[in-house]
Amino acid sequence: MNETVLKYIRIVTKWLFMLCIPLFLLTGFIAIALNSQWLYEHSFNTYGVKETTGIEKVELEKAATQIIRYFNSSEEYLSVTVIKDGADFVLLNEKEVAHMKDVKALVRLDYYVLLGTGLFMLLFISLNIFYRRREFYRPLASAVFGGAGITLGLILILGIIAVADFNTFFTAFHLLSFTNDFWLLDPNTDYLIMLFPGGFWFDSVMYIAIAIAVSALIAGIVSWWYLRKKDAVTMPFYGE
Repeated sequence: MNETVLKYIRIVTKWLFMLCIPLFLLTGFIAIALNSQWLYEHSFNTYGVKETTGIEKVELEKAATQIIRYFNSSEEYLSVTVIKDGADFVLLNEKEVAHMKDVKALVRLDYYVLLGTGLFMLLFISLNIFYRRREFYRPLASAVFGGAGITLGLILILGIIAVADFNTFFTAFHLLSFTNDFWLLDPNTDYLIMLFPGGFWFDSVMYIAIAIAVSALIAGIVSWWYLRKKDAVTMPFYGE
């Protein structure tokens, strides 16, 4: 293959690898949060969901389990049944069920992006190590350093926006993510928003942002240390 073409392929794939890092971390920690029973139960305890809904703690935990199972099942619609006042109680109305169908589509998209970026990064590293062996370590460290820097920059910007006005941030996310108004729920009558009030979403966003930032910082420090050790600090936007 022509050396010039090979050089440009390396530059393009390196940039793709760097851009995959923030996407991989974001979708990975979102997936962890979505499947975290602890996070759901923490919100129930922190925001007095038992008192708001009149549903006992053990039944709220069952509801969380059913929601997590739904995200990872082939079921089209979510049905959450708990015991309230000694009788079976269907928790969500038709509008909430329709909204959860839309949410599940986003969850699946998150999983696909996580899988796609993970596979690309694994393939990128594997092929380069196979063909270039030890001479690839420095470009890899440079790419990780660049990807970590991009990640930290994006998290800083989004974090400032979210903290400054979380309601606007949250509303903008819904407007961009959904094509209907099923997400506009009444906190006085709709159990979905009683289960997951604004505080839950703020906490979740902060936990995810901190986890991403810490992971990127660790990756950046390790890659910087390696480059420094080898006396080969290469700015990632210059290619190889």
